[in-house]
Amino acid sequence: MQATPTLVMIPCFAGAPWQLDQLTHLQHRRLRTLRLPDGVCELETLADYILDQVQDLQSYVLVGDSYGAVASIAFATRQPEGLAGLVLSGGFARSPITSPLLKSLAALAPWFPGPFYRQLTLRIHAAQLASSFDREGEIPWSVAKSRAFFIKETPHRAYVNRMRSIEKVDYRSRLGRIDVPTLILTPGEDRLIGEEAAGILLKGIRGSQEVIMSRTGHMFRFSHPGAYSLEIQKFLQRLGV
Repeated sequence: MQATPTLVMIPCFAGAPWQLDQLTHLQHRRLRTLRLPDGVCELETLADYILDQVQDLQSYVLVGDSYGAVASIAFATRQPEGLAGLVLSGGFARSPITSPLLKSLAALAPWFPGPFYRQLTLRIHAAQLASSFDREGEIPWSVAKSRAFFIKETPHRAYVNRMRSIEKVDYRSRLGRIDVPTLILTPGEDRLIGEEAAGILLKGIRGSQEVIMSRTGHMFRFSHPGAYSLEIQKFLQRLGV
């Protein structure tokens, strides 16, 4: 008899564990989350860390959000034993940072901790995460909430290391190695990641399926956790687990 998989939630760029109680449609399932290590500046090292976190599980589905999605991709391309499925939300296979402003900010961020990081870097970062639909959410969201979340959860060192880890990342040629059922959850509006990213994943991962959640933005896991968890539940039901 196949073991019921545990859902392992991989955090976004902020690095904070998920608030599992907000995932209303998944409360009957086995759920696990983790905090991203602050000192890791390579995605392959982060994949090693995730492997350590799932060693005790016979069967599991990784659910990666944003930065957590690319970490999950890095992990899944290794075809690890026990991986039964993959959910990628707001994710990407190569760095989404294309604007000159964000590239300049990423280059300056390592040299300016403290007030510069909190008052400028995180303000700009939070603004890039915003959507015109954030305030419509089950939990109304805002730029201020995103920035406050990062101030609380993401030390300057962690921010810099994660920025460095995606500067030259490109998993496009390795997407074909992902051999488990995959759901790509895409917000209706995502200024940070853009429309191309989901298409690359959909084309590169065999048999993957996409669900576009209309009237949501990049922070839809935070603003629409009920609707977000419902799509994951539907995916698992289609898999028969």
